[in-house]
Amino acid sequence: DQRDWGHVLFSGQVPGEQRGALVERFHDDPQCRLFLATDAGGVGLNLTAADTVIHLDPWWNPAVEQQATARAHRIGQDQPVFVYKLVVEGSIEERMLALQARKAALAEGVLGVDAGAATKFSAEDLQGLLAPLV
Repeated sequence: DQRDWGHVLFSGQVPGEQRGALVERFHDDPQCRLFLATDAGGVGLNLTAADTVIHLDPWWNPAVEQQATARAHRIGQDQPVFVYKLVVEGSIEERMLALQARKAALAEGVLGVDAGAATKFSAEDLQGLLAPLV
C-alpha cells in the first residue's frame, strides 16, 4: 500500500472463468507488481512476467513448492527468476523442511535411483513435527 503497487490475489476460491483475467492483469498492467497465490495448485498458471518467487509456510510435500516455482519458469520467460524460501528459525517450519528433504529422498528411492537409501516416515517423525516448540 505504501508503494502503491497493484496486486492480484489468486486462490483456489477464484472461479475458473476469472482466473485468466487475473493472470492477464498481472502480465499486462505495469502497476500490478504482486501476484499473491494461495491454495491455487494445479490450475495451470503461466507467470512469465514474474521475476521473484517467495515461498512462505512450507508444505510437507516439496513437489508443491517446486510446482509453484515452475510457474515462473515457463516457456516465454525472458528474465532470471529469483526464488526465496522464508523460514522462521526454531519453528515447525524447520521441521517441515527436514521432512521435505526426507520425502524427496524417499521419492528418489521409489523412482529407482537408490531404493535402499530411502527411509519411511514413522510415528516418531509425526510426533517430532507436532511436538511443542522450544
